[in-house]
Amino acid sequence: MATFDALGIVVSDLERSMAFYRLLGIDFPDGEGHVEATLPGGARLMLDTEELIKSFDPDWTSPSEAGRIALAFLCDSPGDVDATFARVTDAGFAGKTPPWDAFWGQRYATVLDPDGNSVDLFAPLEP
Repeated sequence: MATFDALGIVVSDLERSMAFYRLLGIDFPDGEGHVEATLPGGARLMLDTEELIKSFDPDWTSPSEAGRIALAFLCDSPGDVDATFARVTDAGFAGKTPPWDAFWGQRYATVLDPDGNSVDLFAPLEP
């Protein structure tokens, strides 16, 4: 039986993508073409440049639309959702949905990574 091990994201700008995900607490080492970080729980998040992917799959083409994947990051508290959203947008990355109290009981916000993928930030609302 196969076991989930890693999620790979093809990126157009590795340095900018590493900077974005580092703001969310992912500790990527420096690298060229491919970097990966082990996440809590043992799964890995991998970033690969378009050039690297094309080096072994010359027929690969970038999807015509961004947002083919969505990631979600659990924050420590509702206030941390706000602070994380501010840290990411203050660093020049796009905010899609500012923090708000969602009807399902979470503080919720969405930012976009450099390739337009949605990254949700959330925390349970405190009672």
